Amino acid sequence: MLHGKTIVLGVTGGIAAYKAAALCSALVQKGAEVHVILTASAAEFIQPLTFQALSRRHVIVDMFVEQDPTIISHIDLADRADLVVIAPTTANVIAKATHGIADDMLTTMLLATRAPVMICPAMNVHMYEHVAVQQNMDTLRERGVLFVEPAEGFLACGYVGKGRMAEPDVIADKVVQFFTKKQDLHGKTVLVTAGATREAFDPIRFITNRSTGKMGYAIAEGARARGAKVILVSGITHIAQPSGVQTRVVESAEDMYQTVCRYADEADVIIKSAAVSDYRPIEVHDQKVKKKDGNLVIEFARTKDILKHLGEHKQANQILIGFAAETERVEEYAMEKIMSKNLDFIVANNVAMEGAGFGTDTNIVSLYDQAGLVFSLPQLSKREVAERILDEVVARSKGKNTCMPK
Repeated sequence: MLHGKTIVLGVTGGIAAYKAAALCSALVQKGAEVHVILTASAAEFIQPLTFQALSRRHVIVDMFVEQDPTIISHIDLADRADLVVIAPTTANVIAKATHGIADDMLTTMLLATRAPVMICPAMNVHMYEHVAVQQNMDTLRERGVLFVEPAEGFLACGYVGKGRMAEPDVIADKVVQFFTKKQDLHGKTVLVTAGATREAFDPIRFITNRSTGKMGYAIAEGARARGAKVILVSGITHIAQPSGVQTRVVESAEDMYQTVCRYADEADVIIKSAAVSDYRPIEVHDQKVKKKDGNLVIEFARTKDILKHLGEHKQANQILIGFAAETERVEEYAMEKIMSKNLDFIVANNVAMEGAGFGTDTNIVSLYDQAGLVFSLPQLSKREVAERILDEVVARSKGKNTCMPK
């Protein structure tokens, strides 16, 4: 599966370094040419000879020991790599990669390579959750670095939580997926909105809805995997930000409107899956509103219609997709929305159906364009639904009416 691919495997100084040996073996068995770089700290946990036996290649620890005088090793590997995988990746190396520090063979090679980089964090749960580590990872994601999220479980330090390196077979599968994925959105910029907005009433309370952002995040991840530059404008969610995606977190409908407008003109495709508040409280109190006898009346005002604005200002050849989450008369409301907002197509669902509502990992959708129903899908995972939506985007970007066979 990886025949003809050159992978540089960086191993850094954590107890999970022993897992890297199994990963090296798995990649070699899948046909990859694997070159291993150990940091000096990693060599305290596992011997270079282990990786030399598994990869059948010289293992580099000291950048000043050159085995071949005709090349400069860190430049040679940087140029030859089809993918750089760092497993495990410590908080220290994540920080070095973020800030461009090059003080050993691995970090120097990282600055020199133009190959994609896949990072597999492994550390104590409190270290992983530290704001500095999270900000560093966010910065790397925005630069296009791929992440294989750590698993939750028993850690070497005795804690239980998120921070243990993903299992070698999981990482190997991610590598295979990287090389076999579709690249039919390469060169395209895709703007995705996701999640719910919040409209403040006072410093304590706000109005929102049940959207979790799972559908929009699945679309963003799918578009990125297919080669697109992805800008994700997200309401506040509890989902990890997708690797390699420029994520902008907003709170209110006005925040989302301003952020979407900032990026809309550069997008080839806009997929607006966010559940944006239609109304906001007219009066936002500076102090907590105290409980009193009797009823409380709140007056609401309409928020800006982001999708309508995008439809009115749609660029030539830009594809605009909306979502319609309904509880009745799904087709009628979807068709009204697609016509009034100048959409290329709309993804509609009945959120009252089991398996199709907010917060689930599945969805049941129908796709409509201005001529009517294009197709209906059975219950699928949200990532599968995302792929079908992106298939339709690709078909229409090529001038086809639909991706569905006649």
